[in-house]
Amino acid sequence: MKYALFLGCKIPSRLPAYAASTRAVLQHLGVTLVDLEFNCCGYPARDVSRDAFVLAAARNLALAERAGLNLLTPCACCFGTLRHAITFLDEDAALRSRITQALAAEGMVWSGTSQVEHVLPLLARVIGVDALTEAVRAPRTGLRVAAQYGCHTLRPSNVARFDNPLAPTIFEDLISLTGATPIDWPRKLDCCGDPLHGANTPLSEQMTLAKIADALASGAEVMCTACPHCHLRFDGVQALATDSADASIRTLLYTQLLGLAFGLPEKSLGL
Repeated sequence: MKYALFLGCKIPSRLPAYAASTRAVLQHLGVTLVDLEFNCCGYPARDVSRDAFVLAAARNLALAERAGLNLLTPCACCFGTLRHAITFLDEDAALRSRITQALAAEGMVWSGTSQVEHVLPLLARVIGVDALTEAVRAPRTGLRVAAQYGCHTLRPSNVARFDNPLAPTIFEDLISLTGATPIDWPRKLDCCGDPLHGANTPLSEQMTLAKIADALASGAEVMCTACPHCHLRFDGVQALATDSADASIRTLLYTQLLGLAFGLPEKSLGL
């Protein structure tokens, strides 16, 4: 099993532990990861130029296609962006023509043969829950965990095709196989607040802190993430909190949780 690993911009620069733990866990499971010279997924350009956004995404897809590989990303935002680009290219012939011409100038071609997958569905559906369960050597028994899905994995559902956007279970199933206990919490599907932090910082912080308070009130000891934006948002807001009334919660990437359950060295997981 081999994939082109797309880390995006955020993981290498601000959350290298996600790259390390993803590599460690997938290597342990026999998955080969290939590094290509990818560029940004295109997300930052979405509100500036649709063509620029889609071209950036399509160039990454073309690189994976040239290597004969499907593309795997741990980043929920990159996942949603790349999947959106494929949908737009499929639906808009004029856009597809412009992007085709732009790629041709670099000697590149996108034909849609390479697929885009997020690490959670790869683990749950391709490798499979049974195989993961068999690999567990140090179950995290007794640990109560809140699953933070993130917005881009679930919505819009016709693009992401990740899980039921109103009642997802894939993350909880993956947490359960580690021996930990996924909790039910009312704000599970709320946005973490990250998209607003530049436009309306107070509202963004309010959203983040509300999620943390809700997870704690529901009995969680750990917030488990599978998106660098969500993870950094929770850590960042808690690091800046000055009000002693603001409770805090530990954040843990799912690949770290799974790696611990496999008995992998903490250092290899970025812990």
